[in-house]
Amino acid sequence: MPKFAYVAVDSAGKESRGTIEAPNQAQAVAKVRSQGLFPTAIGAADGAAGAPAGAAAAKRPAPGGAKKGGGKMSMEIKMPKFLRGRVKPKDLTVLTRQLATLVDAGLPLLRGLHVLQRQTPNATLREALAGMCEAVESGSTFSESLANYPKIFSNLYINMVRAGEAGGVLEVVLTRLAEFAEKAERIKNKVKGAMVYPTVTFFAAIGITSFLLVAVIPKFKDIFNDLLEGKPLPVVTQFVMNASNLLMHNGLAVLGAVAVFVVLFKIFAKTKTGSYTLDVVKLKAPMFGTLVRRTAVSRMTRTLGTLLASGVPVLQALTIVRDTTGNAVISRAMQAVHDAVKEGESMTAPLAASKVFPPMVVSMVEVGEETGALPDMLTRIADTYDDEVDNAVAGLTSVIEPLMIIVLAVIVGTIVIAMFMPMIQIIGTLGSAT
Repeated sequence: MPKFAYVAVDSAGKESRGTIEAPNQAQAVAKVRSQGLFPTAIGAADGAAGAPAGAAAAKRPAPGGAKKGGGKMSMEIKMPKFLRGRVKPKDLTVLTRQLATLVDAGLPLLRGLHVLQRQTPNATLREALAGMCEAVESGSTFSESLANYPKIFSNLYINMVRAGEAGGVLEVVLTRLAEFAEKAERIKNKVKGAMVYPTVTFFAAIGITSFLLVAVIPKFKDIFNDLLEGKPLPVVTQFVMNASNLLMHNGLAVLGAVAVFVVLFKIFAKTKTGSYTLDVVKLKAPMFGTLVRRTAVSRMTRTLGTLLASGVPVLQALTIVRDTTGNAVISRAMQAVHDAVKEGESMTAPLAASKVFPPMVVSMVEVGEETGALPDMLTRIADTYDDEVDNAVAGLTSVIEPLMIIVLAVIVGTIVIAMFMPMIQIIGTLGSAT
């Protein structure tokens, strides 16, 4: 029976070497694991005392644990397609916070992952944790195991964990990631909350208007035809009548046109030009533009500050921020900052030239670069803009509520006036006849 040499670690992290007989490499791996060991390298014994062939090269498998050929370990971790679904930010934040607590308490990373795998209610996340445990057991780093699930763990998440591993401060980085996600979710929920009232009012206006045009206006039309005897209707009344006819006789065509418009709009928004154009409009939109700008600046500065504080190199951090900012205008500005820093220049000039960031942000970044406290300064900027986002949301809500009431009143009032104008004309005709 073939002999296989292995290098493995126990639950305490102590390394051991030995040989084992097995029909094939997969069975050898299973036998080593049955002894409570986690193999980091395994291969056909080449006569060396307890060392597998190519052990040095097999010590660190590639992401996903795949190693093939040359007598090296071959343990490819296959990920079912359904694992590539999205996980709610709240679930990921809770997982990160719990893992940070476990690691900070001194629990080994692998054991912490097993603990979270057993208690995580989300099935997708639980299966992902199982795959990550297997990858770490086979010798991959934690960041490499995260990279197997790009739709669950973002580029920001993976790079911060990689920096934490390199600096030996994984628990600190995980805590920062949890705090970052919590603050980002808090801002997102506040913005969503501010949009609830106008959204409900908008759909209420559509429903009321549709009901009036379909169920009420046609009855007035018959009355007007009988009493006015073919006399022309007022312009406003004729407009409302035409809208009623269009909705009643061509309702499906109207819905189809709306659907086509929405599809074309989404296609346009996904193009590079369309995305940039829409983001420019968002930043310059009345009322909403200030909120969008402050939210984007807060997100950018907090992301960059968190990355730099975690030890991620500045150029790599700028690239991550560029790809995760969520706004094409700010993304283009961060690319300019990246190019300037790559040439040995400071961030200040390209930030000011972009005309996206307020002068206060540019000044604070300049001070941070000069004093060597840029991560801390970026975090302070983010905290300041988080407060301003709160104020902007409160102000926007107070303005939108009466504004939407006025819009709804104008729509319904226009329809009512359009119906009363012919009635006044009819009453006048009847009075003159008597």
